[in-house]
Amino acid sequence: MRPDYVITSKRVFTGALGCDVSRPLALAVAKGRIVAVAPREEAQALAQGAEVRDWGDAFICPGFHDAHQHVFHAALFPSALATEYAGTSEEDCVAHLREWAAARPDNGSWLVSHGWREAFWTPSRVPTRASLDKAFPSRPVAMYSGDAHTLWVNTAGLRALGITHDTQPPAGGSFDCDADGHLTGVLREAAGMVYVAKVLSSFSLGQLCDIYRDYFRSLRSMGITSVCDMALSLVPGADGINPQVYEALEASGDLLVRAHLFPTLSDDQSNLEELQARYQGLRLRAPGFKQFFDGVSSQHTAWCTEEYENARFPGDVGRPTVAPERMRELVLAAAQRGHAVRIHTIGDAAVHAALDIFEEAHGLYGHPTQGQNTLEHLEDIQPADIARLRQAHVVASVQPPHVTLDLAQPARDLGEWRARRMWPFDQMQREGVQLALGTDVPVVPPTSTDVLYTAITRRTVRGHEPVAGWYPEHNLTRAQALRAYSLGGAQAAGRAHELGTLEVGKLADHCVWDTDFLTCDEDEIQQARCLSSYTE
Repeated sequence: MRPDYVITSKRVFTGALGCDVSRPLALAVAKGRIVAVAPREEAQALAQGAEVRDWGDAFICPGFHDAHQHVFHAALFPSALATEYAGTSEEDCVAHLREWAAARPDNGSWLVSHGWREAFWTPSRVPTRASLDKAFPSRPVAMYSGDAHTLWVNTAGLRALGITHDTQPPAGGSFDCDADGHLTGVLREAAGMVYVAKVLSSFSLGQLCDIYRDYFRSLRSMGITSVCDMALSLVPGADGINPQVYEALEASGDLLVRAHLFPTLSDDQSNLEELQARYQGLRLRAPGFKQFFDGVSSQHTAWCTEEYENARFPGDVGRPTVAPERMRELVLAAAQRGHAVRIHTIGDAAVHAALDIFEEAHGLYGHPTQGQNTLEHLEDIQPADIARLRQAHVVASVQPPHVTLDLAQPARDLGEWRARRMWPFDQMQREGVQLALGTDVPVVPPTSTDVLYTAITRRTVRGHEPVAGWYPEHNLTRAQALRAYSLGGAQAAGRAHELGTLEVGKLADHCVWDTDFLTCDEDEIQQARCLSSYTE
């Protein structure tokens, strides 16, 4: 087949298994797929008169695939529709919001913010609606936490959401109350996720299309050509997936990345099956479901086998957000119909119980028809469970920038003995576990070079601490990180046969960089500039 064009460079990393170096290569592309790979000096002969795009000594690798994003929130918070701010204290966050709101007319619409983390504040304390009420006595405010597990609202916000002292939180969620039993305005886990969805439902389709389009453009500038959009809530209808936005962008030719949607798993599986019936093309897919088994260790909601180091009460081990038998029922029902499930598991008890379920599902029903069963985050995992991931054909979807997000937190909450075994990327690779890298944006920015830097060094994104890395024995090699960031996401989406490496027969999604990630100094990784990215 005569190619449409040929791309060539002295430094091409195909990502193919068994080859961990870049080489001088030429890749012939026809109808968006690679039809031939040859030595660079054969580029003109390979082209058969077609255009040759010679990138000289620039570094070419497969397009990156962020395996875990919450696209709605990732697109929203950098936009003019909301603000993003971590702050140094409760008062600082309120002051920032007041300044931001001054330029926005008070027409009864919500003020929306994201990013606060009380663990980073001075003093470190859980906020309440009182501080918001002073600044915004009548305008509803919703401030989403940086870890996306807690919502902080004012009295006007509680009123707009219809929350009173008698309101029961959704299953898997809770409302904070003060010593007198009054609502503080802090909604946790499923409660925060369900009610933030109600807040954000006020945006129009046109507004959403605009911010998604801008967001996808920014991803492409970072070499990211594919994403997995993960449900943000365990409650159906509050997952933030927004298929109508993707369909509108695809229809207008503005869907700039390959998008893979994972709605919430419930008894009614029609939400996924209807999407699968509609999405049969190459750019938009719905490969499986998402569910939540626990929360986060910083809030003591991650489900652990042993007590937290700084236990707040006897037997403080967190809790499952969904009862294990209920999770088993949901996953087995999905597996019976051929559907993959991706489960949020942060504590070691959640990981262990999820593996039990996936082992049973695979034994009964084999491989899913589209995506691949996947565990999300796996921050703490019992050493004996690492090999079980491979044996149960489960992908480990991890977010390297989370490793150094708060260096003191794991030991503070889980103890040093657990901290030293957390995020064991190296052991997963030795055991042959399929590793997929992502960000969980908006928890951290989607910056691709930060993903690679933290996977390879386990140092902070800013400040580059500690100098030797945080438990650096768990680092990934350069090639392992690149492969997990491209092929890993494709595996989780069930598309490793057509995405993730630059090989004959696969889609030609690639990115071009001014820096060779395989040979540059570690501190040059974050300075690398994406020269081009491609997906057809």
